[in-house]
Parts: sequence; C-alpha cells; structure tokens
Amino acid sequence: MLSPWLSMRSLQHARLRLIAFMERKYGARVITMIHRQEKIGLLGVPIYRYIDIEDSEAIIRAIRTTPPNMPIMLILHTPGGLVLAASQIAKALKAHPARKVVVIPHYAMSGGGTLIALAADEIIMDPNAVLGPLDLQLSGPGGIYLPAPSILRAVEIKGKDKVDDQTLILADMAEKAINQVKELVIELVKDKVGEERARYIADRLVSGYYTHDYPITVEQLREMGGLKVSTDVPPEIYELMTLYPQARTNRPGIEYLPHPIAPRPTTRDQR
Repeated sequence: MLSPWLSMRSLQHARLRLIAFMERKYGARVITMIHRQEKIGLLGVPIYRYIDIEDSEAIIRAIRTTPPNMPIMLILHTPGGLVLAASQIAKALKAHPARKVVVIPHYAMSGGGTLIALAADEIIMDPNAVLGPLDLQLSGPGGIYLPAPSILRAVEIKGKDKVDDQTLILADMAEKAINQVKELVIELVKDKVGEERARYIADRLVSGYYTHDYPITVEQLREMGGLKVSTDVPPEIYELMTLYPQARTNRPGIEYLPHPIAPRPTTRDQR
C-alpha cells in the first residue's frame, strides 16, 4: 500500500533536486508545466491532463514571486488546454521584466501550448519537437468540437440564407474567437518581429491553414520570420522528463535494446 506513495515522493524529491541544480547552473527561475497521461482506479481509467485554471493560478503565482531581474525558464510539455488559462499564463510571462525562455522537449500542442511559447523572448525546442496551430475549437451540435475557421468556411460556401440559426450563431462566435486570438498573438510577438510580421504570424497560426493536430516544426516556425528559435535544449531537461513517467501499461508499446550493445562472446570459454 505504501509503495506507490513512496515511489511518488521519491520522484518528486528527485525532480526538485534537479530543478534546484538547473536554477544554480543557468541563473534562472525554473518553472515546469508537464502534462502526462495518468491512470487511476482499479480499471485503469485514463485521465488526460491539459492546461486549466489551476495551472494558470499556480504559474502566475510563481511568476509573481520571481524577482523582476531574474530570468525565467519555463519547461513546457502539454497537449494544450483552455485558451483562457493559456492566455493568462502568456500575458503574465510576457509582462515579466527579465528574460523569458520557453523550453519544449517534445511538444506544446493546440492553442494553449503555442500561446505560452510565443510569449517568451526565446523558444528552445528539441530538433524533433513541435508546436500546434491556434485554430480554436467550438462546441457544435451533439457536443462535437468544430474548428472555428471551418465553421466560417462552411457558411461562406453554402451561403447565410441556406444554414440554420444555430450555425449562424456558431459562425458569429467563430469570427469573434478568431479575431480575439489573432489580436492576442499580435500583442505577444509584435515587439519582437514588428507589426506587419506579427499579423502574418497570427494569420498563419489562427486562420485555419492547418488541421488542429498539425505539427509545426522548428523549421516552419523559423520560416514565419522574426521569432528567436533554437535547438540548444539543456541536457538536464531530458533527464528531468524521465522523472515524469507515463502511467504503466500491462504491455509495453515500445521496446528496444539499450545502446551501445556489448559485443557477444565468440568462444565457448568466453561464454
């Protein structure tokens, strides 16, 4: 009964020790927002973590208690989440006077993760890490989530006089949501890239050029122009990620031999 609790406490202490080491080494306040899939209950019901209001409260508190002259390093690993919570985090990070760096070791998807990354002075990504587009998802009929740009496009194709009132209301909400997020993106990046380039970046990320789960790579982010993006991920970040293990499953989905492999004995005596 005590084993899972002791294991969790051991991992927590190991993470805190590594975070303290990183703060001394890089001279920055280290904040992590790492969302992993967790399993609970006897039947192993999956629980998916995402950016919510509790996350925004905790991170804003951490930013507020950071001295104004101390840089912040935010380690981000998330499938996304609430735009409200992500917007609060992004604005609080943007307002911090000292240098801000967001490190993405694997992915920061959906609008939430990307918004927070755009608030930083520098984005550091693993060469294979990705961001996600900011195409907002609105709840449609039957609880199905629909991309806001696609709602507007459907109304444009069919014509306003050939869709029902509910679709027209959705289209109105979609247009407002797109404009609001575009303005937020412009606010976050225009001091780094200029007004014109900021509007271009906002349009590319928000206007529905990509599907919701489309991976935006380091190269594509650089091609948008003006954003400071590097692939120099501190080695301690990868070590830290191993201290946030995924929930165990009965059968491993990924298996491989450790590398380097020791040479096999060639004679009976050696065996």
